[in-house]
Amino acid sequence: MVNSEDVRKIAKLADIGVDDGEIEEFTSQCSEILTYFEMLDTLPQGKGVDRGLINIFREDEVTDSLSQEEALKNAKETENGYFKAPRVM
Repeated sequence: MVNSEDVRKIAKLADIGVDDGEIEEFTSQCSEILTYFEMLDTLPQGKGVDRGLINIFREDEVTDSLSQEEALKNAKETENGYFKAPRVM
């Protein structure tokens, strides 16, 4: 697990100031984080976890779309077959 010297070394490498009061707190937090990583190592590897999820998205299908003229017929302004919008900058 992580000890106070590890935390001091990490703080020095990260170039952050850590006072003695924070060392104990960070040592405890780092140890907890590593414990969680150890728990992750116990999970089955190689296969996804079956949570009973199903794909709710439909398959892509090619369908008819608007022609350029139909798409632009209600546009306030057009130019060379495109919507014309006011300049932003």
